Amino acid sequence: MPEKTAIPDTPLFNRAGSIRGYRLNKMAMALGQMDNREAFKADEDAYLARFALSEDERAAVKSRDWREMVRLGGNLFFILKIAAVDPTPITQIGAAQAGMSHEDFLYERLGKKRHG
Repeated sequence: MPEKTAIPDTPLFNRAGSIRGYRLNKMAMALGQMDNREAFKADEDAYLARFALSEDERAAVKSRDWREMVRLGGNLFFILKIAAVDPTPITQIGAAQAGMSHEDFLYERLGKKRHG
């Protein structure tokens, strides 16, 4: 059965994406352990080097480019562990995924009302 590959502006997490994002997802999943979170906070470069991430993967993690991490094969459920270390609000990640400002995302996607 052929996989669907075309949902506009939405990278699919399929088998190819899973294989492509293996190291990125493994790194993010490891942040579920307290020792790894502490290592990440103490020296992010050294922590990322332990997982042999590509240059693009390291750059996406370091800049917290959530959309790029997903494009590179990151599974959102795994890369959210990075947000827990910072911490980054889930709505900010949703806005980045949608290519919107955080404020516009809150109003347009979550139905918040604008004051004024």
